[in-house]
Amino acid sequence: MKPDLSAELIALFGEEIVLLDQESIQAHSVDWWPIAIKEKQQGRLPWKPDVVVRPNEIEQVQQVLSWANTHKVAVTPWGLGSGVTGAALAVHGGISLDLSALNRLIDLDEESLIVRVQAGMNGLELERALNLRGYTLNHSPQSLDRSSVGGWVATKAIGQFSTRWGGIEDLALSVKVALPSGELVETPLGPRAATGPNLVQLFIGSEGTLGVIVEIVLRIFPIADYRCYEAAIFPDVSTGLRAMRQTLRHGLRPFLLRLYDVDEARRLMKDPEYMHCLMLLGFEGVENVARAEYSSTIEICRLEGGQPIGQGPVLDWMERRFDFTTVENYQNQPGGYAETIEVADFWGGILETYHSLKIGLRPFSEEVLGHFSHSYTQGTSLYLILLGRAINDSAAQAQLSSIWETAMRICLERGAVISHHHGIGLARGVYLQQALGSSGFLLEKIKRALDPHAIMNPGKLNVSSIPSPISLKEQAI
Repeated sequence: MKPDLSAELIALFGEEIVLLDQESIQAHSVDWWPIAIKEKQQGRLPWKPDVVVRPNEIEQVQQVLSWANTHKVAVTPWGLGSGVTGAALAVHGGISLDLSALNRLIDLDEESLIVRVQAGMNGLELERALNLRGYTLNHSPQSLDRSSVGGWVATKAIGQFSTRWGGIEDLALSVKVALPSGELVETPLGPRAATGPNLVQLFIGSEGTLGVIVEIVLRIFPIADYRCYEAAIFPDVSTGLRAMRQTLRHGLRPFLLRLYDVDEARRLMKDPEYMHCLMLLGFEGVENVARAEYSSTIEICRLEGGQPIGQGPVLDWMERRFDFTTVENYQNQPGGYAETIEVADFWGGILETYHSLKIGLRPFSEEVLGHFSHSYTQGTSLYLILLGRAINDSAAQAQLSSIWETAMRICLERGAVISHHHGIGLARGVYLQQALGSSGFLLEKIKRALDPHAIMNPGKLNVSSIPSPISLKEQAI
């Protein structure tokens, strides 16, 4: 942006909303993406916005977008900066649009069990407000205390209890979005509607490339009357995965269903000699129903070679499930690095995908930890944590790049999903075209229709090199 445009923004909105100080600029130049952190530790901030704009009202968001569209200035939405793939980093400078001041709980409908909130609201603050009234989102990403509701929607986030309650795509009933033109649209609100395509889903996972999400209506739930827990050990990943698959095939719905391989179980149990895969289970709701689901699931675990060991490991995990310190400690060391990569596959392929990734990534880190934490009737996610130390931060960054290249290559070769819930951002951008295949053309057409000047988060979800589908006439030729 030219200086005269920054001055024009200040004249329009004032110095309290338009921030040009270096502290604000630098704070919006790095998120929780490990490569961005390593860049900063080497004294570089390659993804700096020219200006930070922090609107207080939705109308100001509309005005900023209208102005940026007229001047063809890039706009990169910023929630609370907790993303781990670089999705909120300003690749082409311009405006970092900070939505953290749009943080109000607007309405709570206790009869219909819905809540309307502004996009910048902190997830933990919303959960606490609901808990005081006897309700919960049942959405608890590990970043709950440092992420925003709008960020959840924009990145298609998921919570630790998703096997029973679903991801954000299951919880978001309606969104209000400021389009690049400055126009404001709100999707219809209802328990279900057959009024054409579900347009809420158009913006879930869009990573700020189609507009700015400013309000969301979410499902909420009464806090469960009853909960029970159990941990079970398995001789290997294969038997644990079979138990997970059978549990879901029988229609059982534990709110907590997590399987840790031996490497991560050792860390979880704080025992370097631990030799078992570990499953954490939790059931909730009406007591008789929860107890029945508990007993049925434990029976399945026993049939697949599992052995119940009590609720202790689950209660310990529940106490520290938002703890980032292991990853942060590695990242903050000179030459230290930590990366988390979450992928997904069908039940028929997930075991081989797991083994391929464990073997393929082993040369690039000291530890490759794995667990399966979000599961469906058709398949499950796989979450990998990689921890290592290099001679310096530059070498650590090179290792992180090799990790991504290797992991994405293996997933694409196997036909696995390259991202389960962290999104694309900069980390996976170059792999998106191959992952989407011919459907990438459709995404590009939508992008061009809504954002013809390409001002919205340019450099993200970029599939412009995908060729158009071959017409019937061309096929005939």
